[in-house]
Amino acid sequence: MVEVAQRLGGYGYFPATSGNLSIRESGETLHMRVSVSGIDKTRLTEGDLLLVDEHLQSTEQAARKPSAEAIVHVKLYQKSDAMCILHVHTLSNNLITLRYDARGSIPLSGNELLKALGHWEEDARVNVPLVENYSDLTKLATAVAAAYDPAVPGVLVKQHGIYVLGRSVAEALRHLEAFEFLFSLTLQRAALTPLATAE
Repeated sequence: MVEVAQRLGGYGYFPATSGNLSIRESGETLHMRVSVSGIDKTRLTEGDLLLVDEHLQSTEQAARKPSAEAIVHVKLYQKSDAMCILHVHTLSNNLITLRYDARGSIPLSGNELLKALGHWEEDARVNVPLVENYSDLTKLATAVAAAYDPAVPGVLVKQHGIYVLGRSVAEALRHLEAFEFLFSLTLQRAALTPLATAE
């Protein structure tokens, strides 16, 4: 996870210490290692991943707190078989929510990288769920979990960022890189065509 954080940081995906990452621990009860609050992800170390339970309680490093959005990770783990969640803020994943705000989802189609999201059909089309950016994080977590679709390993939050899920760190990273490429492609393609045609 440290290497992934550094890689994503190199892309500029964690501006101003934003974003958070987590890995689910194996076991019957939900425990996860989640990035601590306010950390510069480009300098993340193993010690910056705090072990917490589903109530965000930890017996480790009591002086440190998990990311404020850790509750969103908990709700997504409870709803899915994911073992890793990556949350980043990028220009593309913010701008695309502005363009498709009224639609309630982001349409992605017509590109090879949809295969990286598990869609191998020739006419593959994916609609990425889009939810409101609630300041109440419990409300945000509930909305993100409710919008999650097992066929689409990510949920966008309006003018905020994306939560991406994977059954491993490598899979979550692949999903995130595919989403970001497709968002950028969709925005640039839409700039060349009227919105009605782009949809």
